[in-house]
Amino acid sequence: MPEDSLRVVARIKALPDKVGLVRSILLQLVEPTRKEEGCIVYELLQNKSDPTDFTFVEEWQSESFLNSHANSQHLTGAREKLKGMVAEAPDIRSYSVVK
Repeated sequence: MPEDSLRVVARIKALPDKVGLVRSILLQLVEPTRKEEGCIVYELLQNKSDPTDFTFVEEWQSESFLNSHANSQHLTGAREKLKGMVAEAPDIRSYSVVK
């Protein structure tokens, strides 16, 4: 893994009655994102004690690759599909490794 890579944690909170639909939409992002140039790690997690809580753990070679991902067709399409299904705006945080 590159030492100067960018790490991202993105949390999505589904409405309780939309968990299954949100899970399905988010799962559809995994494979196309993993094929994107610059993607090192892209995992979807679901909180065991709160099934409405989904988190992506990501690693990108650089911020420019992350920006390309943010504008990708599959991600912009998912944002549209998720309207009215999430409890709040996604919490997306970027990190660098402390050296």
